[in-house]
Amino acid sequence: MNSISRQGSKPGDSVRSSPFEQESRFRMARWAPIPLRLIVGYGFMAHGFAKLSRGPEAFANILHALGVPAAHFMAWVTILTEIFGGLAIILGVFVAYVSLPMAALLLVAMFTVHLPYGFSSIKLVAVTAAGPQFGPPGYECNLLYLACLATLVLGGSGPLAIDGFLKKRQRLAQSRSAQ
Repeated sequence: MNSISRQGSKPGDSVRSSPFEQESRFRMARWAPIPLRLIVGYGFMAHGFAKLSRGPEAFANILHALGVPAAHFMAWVTILTEIFGGLAIILGVFVAYVSLPMAALLLVAMFTVHLPYGFSSIKLVAVTAAGPQFGPPGYECNLLYLACLATLVLGGSGPLAIDGFLKKRQRLAQSRSAQ
């Protein structure tokens, strides 16, 4: 247990160092994946819907300019992966499986688009009367998304996830068949 000694107290006496002692931190830690699921899922869905709203053809043209083969097909694969993968992450369903194509999208974007612009995702170029002007983003956000996906895969989806419900249901079915 984390504790500190008060001045003038005996070595065995202690005062809790914070309201979040170790036990309560562990109880609260199980909820940590929820904000990750929400922001990662929302971020992917927002990017997918943005591509869809501009028209898949516009994104296919960008992919073609980058030299991506089957650009129209890959545009649809990317859009659907972002939308449905993001939804799966929010719901906490099949997180380990949907994270693979999502990570692939991030890596491709990082190496084909963002890498030449360096690490920083925010590059202030100028401040004009119209407001701040920003340069092209680096690969920082891609790395953050990859780290969040890895955390969810390795640490689990957390409570309120469909994955947890499915595991409980599977265990219940196995225990009934074993009887």
